[in-house]
Amino acid sequence: MEAAGSGAAYFMRGSLFTFSVILVSFSYYTWVAFWPQSVPYQKLGPLGSFSQYLVDNHLEFIRRGYWLAWLIHVGESIYAMILCNRKGITDGWARVLWFLQTFFFGFASLSILLAYKPHHHKKK
Repeated sequence: MEAAGSGAAYFMRGSLFTFSVILVSFSYYTWVAFWPQSVPYQKLGPLGSFSQYLVDNHLEFIRRGYWLAWLIHVGESIYAMILCNRKGITDGWARVLWFLQTFFFGFASLSILLAYKPHHHKKK
């Protein structure tokens, strides 16, 4: 996880493992929310049983939760832009990368930006 430059051009990609887990989880959530009839629940063990229960009894809740999750990601992305301003990240490309990474991976990305401590040089 290299930092691309420092200061104005700061960007750091998150953990490939973490992002892979998020991608698989959100993909499964999308599948269950919009194509529940095609999910092979019986082959997924306890996760399949739990998913089947939720689909049978709370499908509308699952779908609303799906859109709420995306709305939260939009909010986190906007907050990432605010943090870029506060931390002095002014490079346009770095800001776009932070926005996109946070939009798709949420707090897993935002936590990296929150932890970033910019170096402030003292003026003499």
